Amino acid sequence: MKYIQTDIEAEEEMLEPLTGFLLNHGITGTAVEDPADLELILNKEEDYEWDYISEKVMSMRDSRPRITFYLEDSVENRLLAAKIAEEAGQMFPGTDIRITWEDDSLWKDKWKEYFKPARITDRLTVKPTWEEYHPQEDELVIEIDPGMAFGTGTHETTSLCLKLMEVCLLKEGRSSGREKVRDPGKGCTQDHDRFTEKTDGPSVLDVGCGSGILSIGAALLGAEEILAIDIDPEAVRVTEENVRLNHVEKLVRVRQGNLVDGIDFKADLIVANLMADLVMELSAHVAGHLSLGGVFISSGILVEKAEEVAAAIRKAGFDIDEIRKDGMWCAIMAHLRQGSEK
Repeated sequence: MKYIQTDIEAEEEMLEPLTGFLLNHGITGTAVEDPADLELILNKEEDYEWDYISEKVMSMRDSRPRITFYLEDSVENRLLAAKIAEEAGQMFPGTDIRITWEDDSLWKDKWKEYFKPARITDRLTVKPTWEEYHPQEDELVIEIDPGMAFGTGTHETTSLCLKLMEVCLLKEGRSSGREKVRDPGKGCTQDHDRFTEKTDGPSVLDVGCGSGILSIGAALLGAEEILAIDIDPEAVRVTEENVRLNHVEKLVRVRQGNLVDGIDFKADLIVANLMADLVMELSAHVAGHLSLGGVFISSGILVEKAEEVAAAIRKAGFDIDEIRKDGMWCAIMAHLRQGSEK
């Protein structure tokens, strides 16, 4: 299959504004290569022990920062790529933009080079299926094969959601006097039967599940019943595969749907890693799917839209507990006010 590859080279200070610009055009999956990141790592020798550093990696030191994204080749997407190139050139002077056509047989697995095991929260680590990894005793490992179209868990929007979700689920477990974390055991060959033991844990609704990272994380953190929803049938397929891969299929159900339309499910926690406009649309309907005192965690929100989204969430009957920021992104945790449940 043919794909359109767009490369945008720009100065470092333009990377975040460019990412926001692309997001406004519906481009949610980008690869960023920033030589400053390499310099940061190389200057922290006490934190890393290198056997060697490849020439390919070292060559990045002399290159400009670059954002790359891919689109399936079509007339519509060719026009979109051309429009983005034209507008980016006008809005961000000094950028170099290159559009090329690629065959996915040449690069379909190339993205895997950049996906390594990553500790996302105090307890949760995300690892790709093709990487060997030996977790620490207190580590909960989400093993995932996201495919090219879905997140790996390392993006700020996903990590923010996982961190707030961990705070919420572990706090709930402590307050009830029960240990709610499902111990994954030692190593990556786990006794997965323990994941299906009843823990009387909370229920979770994951709206816009993508690759299923949040749903799987909720299961490992002790949630008893999880419903994962996505409008994209490919996301549903990928989530189902990753749920099976992590042996939590008795805890996680996956279905195709548009936000919460037609969903007959009440949860203690709703998580939604979407975009600001969709979060605001969703916030008007989530109260009917939350139990008394339930929590709504939303992410995928640009910092400049945080107050607008928070206002919509308050209007829907919630009190804001925390707005957590990471770079240009933020996530909002809120609880349902008494009397607002439906």
